[in-house]
Amino acid sequence: MTIYDSLKQKKARGEKSLAILIDPDKMRLKHLEQVIRLSVDAKVDYFFIGGSLIVNDMLDNVLSEIKKACDIPMVLFPGNSFQLSYKADALLFLSLISGRNAELLIGKHVITAPYLKMSPLEIISTGYILIDGGVNSTVQYMSNTSPIPNTKDDIAMCTAMAGEMLGLKLMYLDAGSGAKNPVSTSMIENVAGATQTPLIVGGGIRTAEKAYANVKAGADLIVVGNAIEKDPMLIKEMASAIHNQSKTNIPA
Repeated sequence: MTIYDSLKQKKARGEKSLAILIDPDKMRLKHLEQVIRLSVDAKVDYFFIGGSLIVNDMLDNVLSEIKKACDIPMVLFPGNSFQLSYKADALLFLSLISGRNAELLIGKHVITAPYLKMSPLEIISTGYILIDGGVNSTVQYMSNTSPIPNTKDDIAMCTAMAGEMLGLKLMYLDAGSGAKNPVSTSMIENVAGATQTPLIVGGGIRTAEKAYANVKAGADLIVVGNAIEKDPMLIKEMASAIHNQSKTNIPA
């Protein structure tokens, strides 16, 4: 079964998932080993691997270490067109639909398409929607785009609807790395209520309570990165909160 098919089936069953975001440039080997071990114990669903300035040998090294240690699926979350590796299982083919930078809507995709066509990677088209997290995020700076204001639920909702109509398979609401203000539950509710695609939410999620609130509001997959880098022991709490919500949300 593909990762995309598993996400669709989980959504249909009301099951929620947790992805741990690993930035190879920030993650030291000893710390990585601890994160992998804790993730296996907590039954984390996916590893997302990505960052804004990754050098390729670091990316391959991290993927190799994860593959040696466990069978948790590894999904590339690329910050640019050079962050590609056959060692992963899948790649989020991100189209920054919240911005108006043509290079990140389609331009970079044209460059990488021949490489991806020949690769064994599962390619998952994803509508990437950047939400204002209260700081000038790396994504915002590198993409040269403005995020959607965090109070404009209607803009986020219409953007996700348009992405779904264009055929994108996943929607990803992201407040950005180190966000002061995570995506609000009201925005998640509005986007989830207006679309059928699996919904990913990340950025600024620091507590299990916030992770639980997000999946209760309609997020299907929660992505946590910065908080885990600072305190890997949060992995168990996050996973427990998200997976327990699944148990109370399974259709009869």
